[in-house]
Amino acid sequence: MKLFKKRSLKEYIIYTAIIICGIIADQISKALAVQNLKDINTLPLIEDVFHFTYVENRGAAFGMLADQRWLFLIVSSVAIIGFAMYLYMGHSQGRLYTAGITMIISGGIGNMIDRLSLGYVVDFIDCRFVKYPTFSGGEVIFRTFPVFNVADSIVCIGAGLLILALVREIIAEGRAKKK
Repeated sequence: MKLFKKRSLKEYIIYTAIIICGIIADQISKALAVQNLKDINTLPLIEDVFHFTYVENRGAAFGMLADQRWLFLIVSSVAIIGFAMYLYMGHSQGRLYTAGITMIISGGIGNMIDRLSLGYVVDFIDCRFVKYPTFSGGEVIFRTFPVFNVADSIVCIGAGLLILALVREIIAEGRAKKK
């Protein structure tokens, strides 16, 4: 893989537009959640399957490490700056890598805006049909998947695209070595 590939102005504009669109979609969805859900807490679209539920998440993903706002701001800032440098300096090769990186930057900035302005992240997408096992006292307990937001979704999709790009690259290198 090359370390640097000069990009056209059009490509930089596209990267920036994708990032901005993701931030706008995230912030609009959160504003709507605050406006429509804060007072009622939850709005079932399909009872016990899919709800919109207002949550003020003061932790990281799924509420882990609650009230560590400055830690998240520092780690997020470093990650966003690192990914942006990688992207805008032309290191990102291929559309999957580029799409994944732009999505991670976009979602990271969306959640950072909340942390800076509110002190917490607004979550509202509640997929109650998704359950995962936990173990407590020798018993298996199935818990409902944590409430999340658009920025979280964008980051997860971006990470998935990066993983897919990496796997494709590893497979291609393996095939090249066989020849």
